[in-house]
Amino acid sequence: MAKKVFDLSAIRSPKDLKTLSVEDLPLLCKALRDEMIASVSQTGGHLASSLGAVELIVALHYVFNAPLDKIVFDVGHQAYAHKMLTGRLARFKTLRQFHGLSGFPKRAESSYDAFGTAHSSTSISAALGMAVADALAGRDAWHIAVIGDGALTGGMALEALNHAGAYKSGMKLLIILNDNDCSISPSVGAIRQHLAHLVSGKTYTAVRSLSKNLLSNIPTLKHIVKSMEQRTINFVSPPSTLFSAFDIKYYGPVDGHDVKGLVALLENISQVEGPIVLHICTEKGKGYDKAEKDPTLYHGVAPFDAEVGVIKRDAKLTYTDVFSEWICRAGKANDRLYAITPAMREGSGLVAFEKQFPDRYRDVAIAEQHAVTFAAGLAAAGMHPVVALYSTFAQRAYDQILHDVAIQNLPVTFAFDRAGIVGADGETHQGVFDLAYMRSIPNVVIMAPANAQSAVAMLDLSLNLKAPSVVRYPRASANVKSYPEDVTPVTFGRAACIRKTTKKTKTACVFAFGFMVEHLREVCEALDVTLYDMRFIKPVDRETIREAALSHDYLFTAEDSVLEGGAGSAVIEALAQMHIVKPVTQFALPDFFVGAGQTRELLTENGLDPESIKARICEVCERPSLEVLENVSLQDKNTMGVPALARY
Repeated sequence: MAKKVFDLSAIRSPKDLKTLSVEDLPLLCKALRDEMIASVSQTGGHLASSLGAVELIVALHYVFNAPLDKIVFDVGHQAYAHKMLTGRLARFKTLRQFHGLSGFPKRAESSYDAFGTAHSSTSISAALGMAVADALAGRDAWHIAVIGDGALTGGMALEALNHAGAYKSGMKLLIILNDNDCSISPSVGAIRQHLAHLVSGKTYTAVRSLSKNLLSNIPTLKHIVKSMEQRTINFVSPPSTLFSAFDIKYYGPVDGHDVKGLVALLENISQVEGPIVLHICTEKGKGYDKAEKDPTLYHGVAPFDAEVGVIKRDAKLTYTDVFSEWICRAGKANDRLYAITPAMREGSGLVAFEKQFPDRYRDVAIAEQHAVTFAAGLAAAGMHPVVALYSTFAQRAYDQILHDVAIQNLPVTFAFDRAGIVGADGETHQGVFDLAYMRSIPNVVIMAPANAQSAVAMLDLSLNLKAPSVVRYPRASANVKSYPEDVTPVTFGRAACIRKTTKKTKTACVFAFGFMVEHLREVCEALDVTLYDMRFIKPVDRETIREAALSHDYLFTAEDSVLEGGAGSAVIEALAQMHIVKPVTQFALPDFFVGAGQTRELLTENGLDPESIKARICEVCERPSLEVLENVSLQDKNTMGVPALARY
């Protein structure tokens, strides 16, 4: 007898979903998983989290009335089934592709995406804000925040719970805690331990084994909420939880893969005034055995063969690999070194360090602000902390870097991974702002390596500085097969000349930073242009800039970050302060958010591929230097704040 197959194309919106029988929902869930595995194996993406949230998303759209009822997915890694059920199935094969579907909820993409997410712990705040706005406007709608146990460790989520608890009743706010015991790295901390205690309790055991009976027989609370609400809550939940401390009703834990049970429970909960927390337990990677066995490996995947699974290839080392080996060696040589990461142990390359030096390592959970001030405390007491985090997440701790580290001039090393364009994760994850916001902070040293050797040298230098420092490196191959053993130290604040022009006239010089050095090496050789590896963004090498400005007709800067306030701006500011009048052409990212795509596609779209830069250098150098200067409009000059310098 042939197995019944569900036709996903019949679901064009949640309205179509509501025409199904509850008995059909398990088959729908399987079809969604099958399509998800088939598509993500071709495009890459966040597979394990989305596989684990299928039943929840189906139940939410079956019971509630999106987009009138608003669903906010924290981070958004788990929202693929939501996209497939809300009219985007036909485009799902473009997920995370150039000009394709976003890998995260995005308001501009669909009215069903109530709030754009990608960074952690924001959902409760956003849902609460919308709930208050709708209440004031007299709109009757539910507001649902779906948040994982990892995201719940973020301080912002706890701040939002504290606020939500102030609304004793009448607030249609439902917080669904999707507990899969895993964020990107395994969840850690006291909150994780508290949730584990709830899940291991007798109540959850009973709920899981008798879920259909229990969930379908919860009384319709609409008519008895005043007199029996507390008894009902106590029946389904332990008498004391983190959420009861915030005065928020708590239900659970319940089986998050029992779609029919979830529908029954959500239908009853929808008749109760909030705020409410529903605690469900799910399995990350559910339905794909390879992801179930290794959910961390399948958290975020590149394209792979779904039959074979993800294969770990022995390729050239990435910058993350180089950092991972460096910190283990440095930790062995220096017992004052202490490694910190906010829930990015694997991604930041700290797995080996944790195994070798468990007493000098801490994953502080999704808590960038705490991570930085914790590091400041360690530094104040004589340790040298190394905080490893992604560039995009460092934004979340700007005040702590400024207030707690830089003002006190404490020796903390910040290893900014995924700096520059990161590709498919899109505008929420591009690491292109760190130069602009870090340059504004006094005392901070900022370095950008061009290769594995300089990365090691800069990290070594950071441990000898009596000041905070940043070493930023891209999500890219370091173009070495083994860790560099013979490393020449870098001189503090000095650039390195990669090549000098042999021309006598129309001479040009490129000041390249980090990734752009190797990116433009062949271009500079082909055009016979001087190329400097600037190494330091702060302090920028003023002596090299001065010498180059006086000996070249045309100056160019190249960086993989935003133009405003970036490394090129540092060069222009240095020239202005030295009263040197010289036109400068900047190659940097324009003033808008860079979307998803392969790095080469995004560089090309923004005129930063080698061919476009080569053409632009040729175009500029064909004009007399004075003409370049005179063609700058007054508006451009005012924008720059330095009237004598040209910006392109």
